[in-house]
Amino acid sequence: MTSVIVVEGLHDKNRIESVYPNAHVVITNGSEISDDTIKMIQTLSKTNQIIIFTDPDSPGEKIRNQIALAIPSAYHAFLRKKDSISKNGKKVGIEHASKECIIESLSNVYSNQQEEDTITLQDIYELHLMGMPNSSNLREKLSDELNIGKPNAKTFLKRVNMLQIKKEVLKELCQKLEV
Repeated sequence: MTSVIVVEGLHDKNRIESVYPNAHVVITNGSEISDDTIKMIQTLSKTNQIIIFTDPDSPGEKIRNQIALAIPSAYHAFLRKKDSISKNGKKVGIEHASKECIIESLSNVYSNQQEEDTITLQDIYELHLMGMPNSSNLREKLSDELNIGKPNAKTFLKRVNMLQIKKEVLKELCQKLEV
């Protein structure tokens, strides 16, 4: 099965192809994904593994969610925000990431098709990863360690379940990071 990497724009596509010259890459043309593009990705998903690899920012999350809703079997690759900042510090995107970071991200893809949830919303609350004044910062530290983007509490829950992380492991990670 061939992998098709879905990115936001032409610069991202060019960056992926500079690392993987034979890669199959589809661009969404930003956050206004057309119905035709979604249909094309759905068609490709019938015979290919779809990997969603969007920028670690709000528009990237919006695009990721849109594609994941249309193609639930899609895999996800995440890039840390700190690894995708332009040299002038003003832009964030896959196009700014190093070859090593892109290879690491695309070597660790995750699926939404997990067997069962390993973490509950109650667990997230008990670990102070939601509902507390500093919850957002705590989730950000853990998300960075797990390389799963910078999600809100609900999306964080989905992603740790996608990784099949057990509550005990998440608790240990919190302690390790002094969260």
